[in-house]
Amino acid sequence: MPIPQGHAVLGEGAPPVDRAAFGALSRPAVPRAERTAIGRSLRQATPRSALGEWTASPDRVDVLTHLARAHKGRVSELVRVRLERMAASPYGFLRGAAGINAADFATLPATGIQPVICGDAHLGNFGFYASPERDLVFDLNDFDEAHPGAWEWDLRRLVASTWVAGRCAGASEQDCEHAVYRCVRAYRRNLRRLAEEPLLARSYERIDADTMHRYVSGRSSREAVRQAADRARRRTSDRALPRFTTDQGGVRRIVTEPPLITRPAPAEYEALLAGLDQYVTTLPAHWARVVGGYHVVDIAHKVVGVGSVGLRAYLALCEGSTPGDVLFLQLKEARRSVVASFVHGDSAWHAHQGQRVVEYQQALQTVSDPLLGWTTVGERQFYVRQFRDMKGAIVLDGIDAAALADYAAVCGLMLAKGHARTSGASMIAGYCGHGDNLERALCAFARCYADQTEADHEVVRRSIG
Repeated sequence: MPIPQGHAVLGEGAPPVDRAAFGALSRPAVPRAERTAIGRSLRQATPRSALGEWTASPDRVDVLTHLARAHKGRVSELVRVRLERMAASPYGFLRGAAGINAADFATLPATGIQPVICGDAHLGNFGFYASPERDLVFDLNDFDEAHPGAWEWDLRRLVASTWVAGRCAGASEQDCEHAVYRCVRAYRRNLRRLAEEPLLARSYERIDADTMHRYVSGRSSREAVRQAADRARRRTSDRALPRFTTDQGGVRRIVTEPPLITRPAPAEYEALLAGLDQYVTTLPAHWARVVGGYHVVDIAHKVVGVGSVGLRAYLALCEGSTPGDVLFLQLKEARRSVVASFVHGDSAWHAHQGQRVVEYQQALQTVSDPLLGWTTVGERQFYVRQFRDMKGAIVLDGIDAAALADYAAVCGLMLAKGHARTSGASMIAGYCGHGDNLERALCAFARCYADQTEADHEVVRRSIG
């Protein structure tokens, strides 16, 4: 049976900005049972056991060469900062290795089913954030690499990060295997459940801070969730004001901390102001009016994360009608997804990479930051979001085995929810089946790829002395 057009192989659909390509109400949908059968038939060409394989390709690009390519166009003074963060631990390396992972995964067996994927679905890219109603929700929370692609790639990155994080925290190999098994089982079961739900019902699925206790059972797990939620609730614009700013003669200014927080040159500052004006035009009408009630009082370049170090990222301090009414906006440079080079038909897609990030974030998350938008500054494309809008993640340093397994399972649940919101859920469910073949295969893969990650990390660690 062929894979239905527009529901799997990239190149058979159309760009996300072409609304007419999403579907036509006059065109009948492929029946769910037929989609499930198609997924089941894909096991003949790609047995589930094949997903457990990992052997580096003979023409695999050297890790340092791969990173050198990724660093082209970044701020040269910050490249060493990025390498140092990646060299700090195998998990730190993995956080910055989305491009390396994508190149590796593209050489491995896959079904050909391609929903919108996160592209960077490691454990640290799930967390809490504020919904438009100011509820604290838990979901995927990083979309710089989001793109249509193989669902297996997201799951591979998630399970590899689980095993690597477990090792870094001192977990045994048995504990790491248990955490990965639970992660994949949660993904498979939730994906199958959602595939049976109406399309509209899938779009309302979410977990908030108050219901997280249903998904974590151990005392250490619940304490980790409580601490993460408490931290997230404290991360708001007004609380960030004393941390990141100082009063200079009655005017607030962002505090510089070179090389991590620096002030842009005057011409760059003016270009950023113009870019922020353009950003407002990408917001829904109501939120454009809200943001239009603020004015920018200062802008600084601020280094963030690991994978994004060296890309342009700015923090804009905006003030409303009183000094206490503040809004921090973050502009992050958006470049072509690391997934894009390895999927068919990308060349005609995504004229604006910031728009790509925003639209795919909204596709994968149940609720999103209402101030998400995009802009262009000079020749660089950006997406814009609120900074510190009640964002917080589970701390993985020193996490115990029980909490790791609980957390990995919740992340598996949410990854399945994201994939089911876009395309191909019935086919993926048909392929995965009812048994634990997928779990056993990906446990084998995760262990082998954790070894590869540690070897790659050692190369980077030695390279920086």
